[in-house]
Amino acid sequence: MAASPARSDTMSPGGAVVAAARHLFDAGVMSHAGHANLSARLDENRFALTTTGMVRDLRPDQMAILDLDGTVLDGELSPENAEIIAMHACVYRARPAAGAIIHTHSPAVTAFALANKELPCRAEPLLRFGQAEAIPVVAWGPRGSDVSVRGIQAVLEERPTTSAVLLANHGLLAFGTDPMAVARLVVAIEESAEAELGATLLGGAVDFPAGALDQVRESVARVRS
Repeated sequence: MAASPARSDTMSPGGAVVAAARHLFDAGVMSHAGHANLSARLDENRFALTTTGMVRDLRPDQMAILDLDGTVLDGELSPENAEIIAMHACVYRARPAAGAIIHTHSPAVTAFALANKELPCRAEPLLRFGQAEAIPVVAWGPRGSDVSVRGIQAVLEERPTTSAVLLANHGLLAFGTDPMAVARLVVAIEESAEAELGATLLGGAVDFPAGALDQVRESVARVRS
């Protein structure tokens, strides 16, 4: 029997996370510092997390393996990323279907986080990612602290269909099926935040009409059928 072809690097969890990080930089949605942390679920109880918060030139080997209790099973995290283990783990516990998580300080959406204001859903790309509601704000708590994690858990329970939250005075936390899907969501969120801020100069953005999400879904289904 012929040997199965080796999986490409981009198909591995590390490769998929690297590709997602590169997409964020290519799209121009990262902060000047290039700070982020990304993770990918491996199975029901384990996930891979970037070992560093500086991900501009992230490599596939810069990933640690952890369980949902926060125990590092393989690899070594830098101190700044050891702080955020619980943040990622709590999202995986609250969202069993989530396959990846990305946290960034993308400038426009971070402005909403600093203002402690929800980001309204008024840009159509958000509908196409299923984010048909305002992105809620999690009350501030020290980075990676029990206060912060409990706040994230509470908001995810209150808003069971949101795919992202704003961390007050901090940044964005988004999650979805896989690393690239989440990276594309982050781009859509950052673009939406930029457009929302720009629309204020024109008198403010306008809400979608009722049923907009269903109409978008029907349109997508027609194209794909």
